[in-house]
Amino acid sequence: MFTYLHLCEQKISPACIDLSPGRGGVGAVSASPLRRIGPVATLLLGFAVCLHAHQGSSSYLNIALDGGAMTGQWDISLIDLEQVVGVDANNDGDITWAEVEAKQKEIEDYTQLRLHVKIDGVELPWKITELSVDTFADGTYAVLHFAADSPASPRCLDVEYRAFFDVDPQHRGMFRLAYRGNEQTSVFSPQEPAQHFEAAPSRWRQFFGFSREGVWHIWTGFDHILFLLALLLPSVLKREDDGWRVVDQFRPALVNVLKIVTAFTIAHSITLSLATLGFVRLPSRLVESTIAASVVVAALNNIRPFLAERGWIVAFAFGLVHGFGFANVLVDLGLARQTLALALVGFNLGVEIGQLAIVAAFLPPAFGLRGSWAYQTLTFRFGSAIIALLAASWMIERVFDFRWFLYR
Repeated sequence: MFTYLHLCEQKISPACIDLSPGRGGVGAVSASPLRRIGPVATLLLGFAVCLHAHQGSSSYLNIALDGGAMTGQWDISLIDLEQVVGVDANNDGDITWAEVEAKQKEIEDYTQLRLHVKIDGVELPWKITELSVDTFADGTYAVLHFAADSPASPRCLDVEYRAFFDVDPQHRGMFRLAYRGNEQTSVFSPQEPAQHFEAAPSRWRQFFGFSREGVWHIWTGFDHILFLLALLLPSVLKREDDGWRVVDQFRPALVNVLKIVTAFTIAHSITLSLATLGFVRLPSRLVESTIAASVVVAALNNIRPFLAERGWIVAFAFGLVHGFGFANVLVDLGLARQTLALALVGFNLGVEIGQLAIVAAFLPPAFGLRGSWAYQTLTFRFGSAIIALLAASWMIERVFDFRWFLYR
C-alpha cells in the first residue's frame, strides 16, 4: 500500500488543551493522564488522519546486454501509474488487468519519455515487447518487457531515469545491470536521475549507493522513526510507583538509549538478512500492519505503562518485524547472491547511520529539557498520544486496505 505524506493545514489553539503539569510538579509526570486526553482525542485524531506513513515508492528496472542485444524488464507499481496516467478508469480503487491493458498506449508513452538509455554515447530507441501484471511483496505491478539492438561489445552505459519524481520526490528507481557475467546495481533518485556505468563494475560505488539509500529509507520511513521515538521518549525519565520522574544524570539515560538502539539494530538486522536472502518471507500487508501496531503499543505504554520498563525488550521484539519492512526494498530487485550480499551490508549500514543520527539529534535536547513542562507534558505525554493516534490510523489503513483520502 502506498500513501503520501499529507499534512492538514489546521491550527489547534493551545487554549483548547490542558497542558498543566502532573501533580508531582517539576520532575514528576503523572502516570494517569488518559482522562485529560479524552477531551482532545477528536482533535488529535483529525490531525492524525491527515498525516500518513509513506511506504517507499519504488520501481525495479533490470537491463541485460548480451551479444548485440539489450533486453530489459521494468516493474512499476500500479498505484504509481495511477498517479500519472489514471489507470483506475471507474475510480473504485481496484485496478484490474483490463484497465491496465486499456491504458497500454499511455503507459508506453509515459515510460519511453522518462527512460533514456545510451550505449557508448549513442541513444538506443527501445520498444516495449510485452506488458503484463504481477504481484510482489509490496503490491501489484505492471511488468514492462522491452528490447533494443546494441553494439556487440559495449564499453559503457548511460541511463537517465526521470519517472514519477515530479509527483513523488521520495520515489526511487532500483536498477540492476547484467553484462558479461557481472552485475551492477544502483538507485535512481531526483538528485541522481542520470548515471554512468562502465563495463567493469565498481563494488565500492554500489556499496555506498545502497548505504545512502539505507539512510534515506530510515529518514523517510515515518513509522520506523515514530517507533524509535516512542521508545526513546522515556529514556530521560524513570518510572516509579507515583509516576515518571526525571533521570538525574546523563549516563543512565545514554546507557538506556544504547540498549534500545542495540536491541533494535540486532533484531532488524536478523530479519532483514533472512528476508533479503530468501530464507523467510512474510506477507507485506501483515508486516506493515504489525509495524503500525508496534508504534501504537510503544506510544501507549508511555501514556499508561503496561509493559515492563525494559524498553530494549520491546525494541528487540518489534524490531524483528521492522526488519521485514526494511527488506522489501531489496527483495524484489532479484539480485544474484554475491551482489545481494554487498547491497544488504551497505543498505543495513545506511539504516544504522540514519538511526544513530536520529538518536544524536534527540538525546541531548531531551536530557536538557527533561524537567520542563515542554518535555514532560507537551512532548512526552501528548507527543505519545499523537504518535499512537497516527499509528492507529496507519494500522486501520493497512489491516483493512482502507485509505483516508483518495489517491487521485
